[in-house]
Amino acid sequence: MYEMKPEYYTGIEAIDQEHSRLFDMAQETQDLLGDNLLYDKTEKLNSLISELIDYTKTHFAHEEDYMRSIRYAGIDGHMALHRRFEDSLMQFDPDSLEDMEKQDEIVEKLLGFLITWLIDHIQRVDMVYANSARQ
Repeated sequence: MYEMKPEYYTGIEAIDQEHSRLFDMAQETQDLLGDNLLYDKTEKLNSLISELIDYTKTHFAHEEDYMRSIRYAGIDGHMALHRRFEDSLMQFDPDSLEDMEKQDEIVEKLLGFLITWLIDHIQRVDMVYANSARQ
C-alpha cells in the first residue's frame, strides 16, 4: 500500500533508495496496525520507532552531505525541517506504548505523521534541492 511512486523519485539513486526504505517502514507500521492477532504491540512499536529514529538520522545525514556537495543554498532551512521531524518522532513516548488499549491509536498517529511528512517533504522540499542539482 505504501511504496515509492514515480512522483517521489528525486533522480538521486542513493536518496531514492533511502526514501524507499522509509516507505517500507510506513508499510510495516500499516501492517502492525492491521495485525489483530497481536494483542500487545509494545515490543514491535518500540522496535519500529527506534528503527525510524536511527534510520531517519542516517538518511538526513546523507541528504545534508549531498546538499553540501552541491552547495545547495537552502540547506539551513532544510536541516531545520529535519530536526523538527526528529523532535516530533521523539514525542512517541515508549512509556505510553504499554497502554495496550491505546496502542492502535498510537500506531495510527505514527503512520499518519510518517506518511504525511514523508510525501510532503519529498515532493515539496527534497525536489527543490534535487532540481537545483540538475541545473
